[in-house]
Amino acid sequence: MTERRGTLRQKSFLRGCVYFNKRRGALDCLIRDLSEQGARIIFSDAVNVPDVVDLYIPQKEQTVHAHVQWRHGDEIGLAFPDARRAADGSRDGELAQRVAQLESEMASLRKLVRKLRAEIARGDDADAA
Repeated sequence: MTERRGTLRQKSFLRGCVYFNKRRGALDCLIRDLSEQGARIIFSDAVNVPDVVDLYIPQKEQTVHAHVQWRHGDEIGLAFPDARRAADGSRDGELAQRVAQLESEMASLRKLVRKLRAEIARGDDADAA
């Protein structure tokens, strides 16, 4: 069978909680494989969850909107449909924000260097007199 995933899933052993029905229903699970675009989760017994759920990952303090892709006994495969859009947009946004922050820090450091050079130059003039 060929791999259909766009990204490789990392093996994991994370606790999770699946929320559904506007968070009125919740089931604890174990996250066995995880990527930016999906996950494989396992329950203690075969369960019946709707096709659209929210997966909460306490260790990452992250909740991901997910669609059930497949079910097999006590295992469920999830896809994170917002992951691609969020990854494309937020990475660019985060990168732009970080570049702007670094440019601001560099400008502040340049000002500080100019100020220190001026103070050193004044100190040399005072020592010479």
